[in-house]
Amino acid sequence: MKTDRAPSLAILLACSFAFIIVQLDVTIVNVALPQIGRELGADVTDLQWVVDAYTLGFAVFLLSAGALGDKFGSRRTFLTGFALFIAASLACAMAPSATALNIARALQGTGAALLVPSSLAILNATYADDKAMLAKAIAWWTASGGMSIAAGPVLGGLLLSVAGWRSIFWVNVPICVVGFWLTCRVVPALAGRDPHRSLDLAGQLLAIVALTGLIGSVIEFESLGWSHWMVRGGLAAAVVAGALFIGVEARSKSPMLPLSLFRSAPFSGAVLFGVLVNFSYYGVIFVLSFYLQKVRGFGVLHAGLVFLPLTATFILSNIVSGWMAPRTGLRTPMIVGAIIGASGYALLGWWGISNGATFLAMLPGLALIPAGMGLAVPAMTTAILSGVQRRQAGTASAVLNTARQVGGAVGVAIFGALLAAGADGAEANRHILSGIQLAMGVSAALLLLAALLALTCIPRPAAQLRSVADCPG
Repeated sequence: MKTDRAPSLAILLACSFAFIIVQLDVTIVNVALPQIGRELGADVTDLQWVVDAYTLGFAVFLLSAGALGDKFGSRRTFLTGFALFIAASLACAMAPSATALNIARALQGTGAALLVPSSLAILNATYADDKAMLAKAIAWWTASGGMSIAAGPVLGGLLLSVAGWRSIFWVNVPICVVGFWLTCRVVPALAGRDPHRSLDLAGQLLAIVALTGLIGSVIEFESLGWSHWMVRGGLAAAVVAGALFIGVEARSKSPMLPLSLFRSAPFSGAVLFGVLVNFSYYGVIFVLSFYLQKVRGFGVLHAGLVFLPLTATFILSNIVSGWMAPRTGLRTPMIVGAIIGASGYALLGWWGISNGATFLAMLPGLALIPAGMGLAVPAMTTAILSGVQRRQAGTASAVLNTARQVGGAVGVAIFGALLAAGADGAEANRHILSGIQLAMGVSAALLLLAALLALTCIPRPAAQLRSVADCPG
């Protein structure tokens, strides 16, 4: 049975509005940090948490958001996410202090956590009977997020020059209002809701403690170092809470995270694939931004413009992935995308950076990296959703996005340490250059490992892209 095209495209638009706003707020604030610091009297640590509070709120509540969506319905969770994001954006725009701003940013991240897994669950239910359209819809959804990430620094710079830093939060409100209205109009109450499912409060609490300890420690590592008691304490809390979480979920009759999901090789392989992709991508973007601004002396807007090629090739390869997956299966775009991305990292590290980081020298690598990701990520996401029952779609997408957030945070911390370890004295620039090239080499190797994972774990085309309704739980 084919989906009704007009309503399904409107649903895709509503879900894309959500992903646009979630990804936009990852990057739009970066250019505003100096102005925020001057107006609110914030120090460097406060400004770091303007970025990190959003990441932390987003990552630690993803699993809970997925479980809530599966119990109460994706549409209800989706609308709640929009409402919370609107309220948090208003609080950010009117924040009287850095502390108030950071609390509001954490609430924004919580709203984002409600939006992402529920939007994927909505798409999964909408296109469940049209497997080719499901792959295309996820590709367009992914492209909308990639476009907004790249547009964030540019849009932020324009808003700052016209209306000040508070405008970067005011702009969220009309986007969320349109998304909320469109959802009310076109998204039905989905059949995937499981009202008898337990909320598993113990599991949710342990997951939040474990992820807060892990991601908070990773975030603070750069400024405090591994020896600081807060970092070690956070990691210890993460290990203990994580072990207890696994024990609770294994014994629960209605677990928040069914551990049986990980018995599926395609599911586990796709999740690990996502971790490797985010580890390399976010880590490299961080160190490259650092290099362009600290060593090459680029302004924030100038550095942001350097990354614009990432947007164009990312969108184009997303579209190609949506066309390619129904014809070749999911494994092919994942493997090809990972190899292309690995080539981009190698070329950027061994040619682009070593040749003075001119735009022309960096362009081939900057084009290949998002081209590979754009091919691989939609297929990876479809592989996750294709391996679970429809009522578990929210939880499955939450697992994937939580793992990717953790991978990205760890990548930034480890690659950032490569720069800091050698940044001393007159040889600082040379050591930073060596650190970046090492990061590029590690990223290339990790994506080749991801390609091997896809080859090993993802089924052959004949077994892929079947109706989600027919999949085992």
